[in-house]
Amino acid sequence: MTDTDVVIVGARCAGSAAAIALAKAGLRVTAVDSARFPSTTISTHLLWPGGLAELARLGALSRVEALGAPRLPTASVEIPGIRALGGYSAVDGIGYAMCVRRAGLDLALVETAREAGAEIREGHRVTGLLREGGRVTGVEVAARGGRAYRLRAPVVIGADGRRSTVARLAGAAEPYLSRRDGRACYYAYYDDPHEELRPIAAQWRQEAELGTAFPCDGGLTLVLLMPPDARRADFAADPEREYERTIAEGLPDLAKRLAGCTRASRVFGASGLESYFRPSTGPGWALAGDAGHFKDPVTAQGIRDALRFGRLLGEAVAAGTPLRDWERRRDRECLETFYWTDRMGRADPVGPLDVEMHRALRDDPALMTRFLDVYSRIVRPAEALTTARLAAWTWRALRGRGTDRAGLLRFVARSAWEMRQERRDTVARLTGDGPNRYP
Repeated sequence: MTDTDVVIVGARCAGSAAAIALAKAGLRVTAVDSARFPSTTISTHLLWPGGLAELARLGALSRVEALGAPRLPTASVEIPGIRALGGYSAVDGIGYAMCVRRAGLDLALVETAREAGAEIREGHRVTGLLREGGRVTGVEVAARGGRAYRLRAPVVIGADGRRSTVARLAGAAEPYLSRRDGRACYYAYYDDPHEELRPIAAQWRQEAELGTAFPCDGGLTLVLLMPPDARRADFAADPEREYERTIAEGLPDLAKRLAGCTRASRVFGASGLESYFRPSTGPGWALAGDAGHFKDPVTAQGIRDALRFGRLLGEAVAAGTPLRDWERRRDRECLETFYWTDRMGRADPVGPLDVEMHRALRDDPALMTRFLDVYSRIVRPAEALTTARLAAWTWRALRGRGTDRAGLLRFVARSAWEMRQERRDTVARLTGDGPNRYP
């Protein structure tokens, strides 16, 4: 006996994307979420063109754009003395980024799922899994107010985030591949009167500090700091004070960008993060979005991947495709980005290679676009950061006055070794060859 064809636990990005795909295919879908919408969640919420293209494929982009977030056709990356500006290649005709607050974004996705025919139950929390013969066959639910009930379905999708209840109950909470993130995240919203700067998504790095300003909906700008995770104790004592101090003293060029702006929210934060892949499919169940795979937020890939692989999971279930095939596709598309993001998220101070790279990006707009296209996932990291480019930048850095040549060569050698190991690990995991084979 079944109550619905698919139960989805969690109705934010991954859950709604799966629900939309399943409902469009004619299946009965019930998504339950402990939250009520609109409601927010901790998130960097920047969408590159590739992420916006995923919203368009779901039929949700028009709703999202109606929230009023400005289009961001220009990206700026800056280190002391060097600023590089560039644009993106279009993905399905979309050549701009957007930063959308999660309350509006998630509600737009929920509304799109309901329009497609999915049932979304808000304020309902999953407390257990139903099983028959070793297979998951549904969920136990507690509705807000205390009413408990069971919901039976041949497939249960856990789209309930990093602390996924479904992953824990399915015995999949332990990752088979993980990395400790090198940076923490602290952000707030600012009233931003600078209309001329609202088409620009900007990032600054100085020493080991990293900060961004992403104009978003409501006339606001999201200002995100990603200090070394080792500094989280500084923020724990007084997050508001340390956030302001870091901008003023650690990122003076970001402070100049915020001149005339007024902070309009408290400081939100997350630290001690871990990137991972979890086993994400089993008899009658699957994990979508952060429930199954999470990357350091430094490259802002989470929403795009939640939308894409939530949709693809829904399409796979509807077509009767083995869930393992979907999981392998997710990992095949995400492993290289996972390792690249891990390197990008290390809290290393700005070094001579960073200087040469930023000079090259400043002087060559086409190269800047190619690097930005890595964020949209239409160029692989290895296709942008080629051996030839790395060698050229290393040579120029070695010739620079005051360069610690021995230290630079050690850094380059270590980085080259890591990238070789990562490529081997990726092949091994996806082909089943060697001790690190795909689980």
